[in-house]
Amino acid sequence: MSASRLDAVYRSILITKFFTKGWGKPENLRRLFEFRKVVSKREECFNLVERNYPVTITKEQNLSDCKLLEGYFLTPLERYLPGIVPKIAQRAHFQVLLPVHWSERDCKPVCLHLAGTGDHYFWRRRNLMVKPLLKEAGIGGIILENPFYGLRKPTDQIRSSLHNVSDIFVMGGCLILESLVLFHWCERNGLGPLGVTGLSMGGHMASLAATNWPKPLVLVPCLSWSTASAVFLQGVMSHSINWDLLEDQYLSDGAYREKLSKMVTIVDEAFLAGKKFARTYSEKVETDTQTTAQKEKQENLINSLKYDSNKNVDITYKETNVDTNLINKNDDANGSKVELGPKVPVRVVKSEEVSEIDKLTEELKILLSEKKIKGETSDEQEKILNESLFVNTEADIKKNLNNDISNKESPPLQTSGSTITDSAIAIGKVNEIEKKPEKKSWNEFTSDLWTSLPFIKSSGKKIDISKIHWRDREALQFMRGIMDECTHLSNFSVPYDTSLIIAVCAKHDAYVPREDVGRLEDIWPGAEVRYVDAGHVSAYILHQSVFRACIKEAFERSKKKWKDGKHIE
Repeated sequence: MSASRLDAVYRSILITKFFTKGWGKPENLRRLFEFRKVVSKREECFNLVERNYPVTITKEQNLSDCKLLEGYFLTPLERYLPGIVPKIAQRAHFQVLLPVHWSERDCKPVCLHLAGTGDHYFWRRRNLMVKPLLKEAGIGGIILENPFYGLRKPTDQIRSSLHNVSDIFVMGGCLILESLVLFHWCERNGLGPLGVTGLSMGGHMASLAATNWPKPLVLVPCLSWSTASAVFLQGVMSHSINWDLLEDQYLSDGAYREKLSKMVTIVDEAFLAGKKFARTYSEKVETDTQTTAQKEKQENLINSLKYDSNKNVDITYKETNVDTNLINKNDDANGSKVELGPKVPVRVVKSEEVSEIDKLTEELKILLSEKKIKGETSDEQEKILNESLFVNTEADIKKNLNNDISNKESPPLQTSGSTITDSAIAIGKVNEIEKKPEKKSWNEFTSDLWTSLPFIKSSGKKIDISKIHWRDREALQFMRGIMDECTHLSNFSVPYDTSLIIAVCAKHDAYVPREDVGRLEDIWPGAEVRYVDAGHVSAYILHQSVFRACIKEAFERSKKKWKDGKHIE
């Protein structure tokens, strides 16, 4: 499925960067990995938050169309992992909008709305989701402020730029436990059935929160998928991460490589291996399907290489200058020379560039042997040749090429008055002329367009995430592992009733790729996945009504199937 170009362009013009200070303290990551094993088990996680967890209501106001409440409570995560949540983020702020009059006395549906990336404070979710749902279906809403956002944002944090990779795991841990607090508060106040939803990152956080409620719960995750690893390694947000900084920290501190990397697992490893095998096998089958002419050519080559199998032949590789049209005679067991039949042509497949370089190199050797090139001793000449061939930078080659390109009739080698360096530059010219421009992807094009602007300076990055696979670098593998460890839904309990789950995805989502990761339907059998024909950004702008319709439908399912937590026969 093609990725949305709008997503790529939109992300390329945003200046927000993520994880600007690195991975976070190794000790904090270790504690988070261990705590993940607790919250991933529904029964253990549910017992972390008591039913009467203290919640403070600071504001209660009756408006013309709804009842508004505001309040806060201390995040339970600070109780179990003291010091890991920034002080300003420890107080969880929330806002509640309820109907003035409920349409049914014994049915008071309420949905918890979690924030997506960049969704600070309450106003966006309140106006786009909560108020319309309240008006259209009488569904109340709770808006919870994310840690590191809005009222809970550290003073030294710029916009939504989380400082450390560990911060996103702290955010997830907080939201899982804080959702339990709010569900308990709703039950104490006679509200229900309950649900949870969110867009983008909020959708994934809603999925994690839903895994630990031991009762029927409506879940509508929008524009999210089964893990956050693909978002940061394959999606357009991967370009907003300083991978060089992360790699330097990973390689310089042994705690990441020697201890933490052993605590995480890439969940979809078997799936990826199977997919690679299928692709490789398919390519092999295509390679084996050859034309009759190709097969005849191969048979002729095999026949030309046949010899008497009774003769002993030395096949040990020797670095000698030999005639490429013949194979040297070899000794048999009795010490006599054995001719290997007719002269056998040695067929070496080389690219045009390599063949031209070999040709020029041979000409250089002939000129050296005939002493037609003036200058230094042969040892020094060889040294200069090696330096010219392998040390000359691309800039040097381009400079010389630009100076001499107009003189097309000048020979690549001069037999009089020339030096080895001049000859080597000629070889460089061949490489430069033969080099063909590479076709760029849309993401690379927009990235190049953005970085070419006069107020943007090149950073000289060592890791270009658009040109390498996450398997190619150890630091990227570590990122895949820790993201899967803490966010992959298969590492958590299956929600109580998966028939109440309606996930909404964008077909052309470039923020949340779905390739190479587990499918939501496989992880949660019974869950329904629907698609809108849009990218991530366009779906957020144009399909809010679709998201609300799915929420209303899921609550109708819950109403028909469950009552007071008991199944309706």
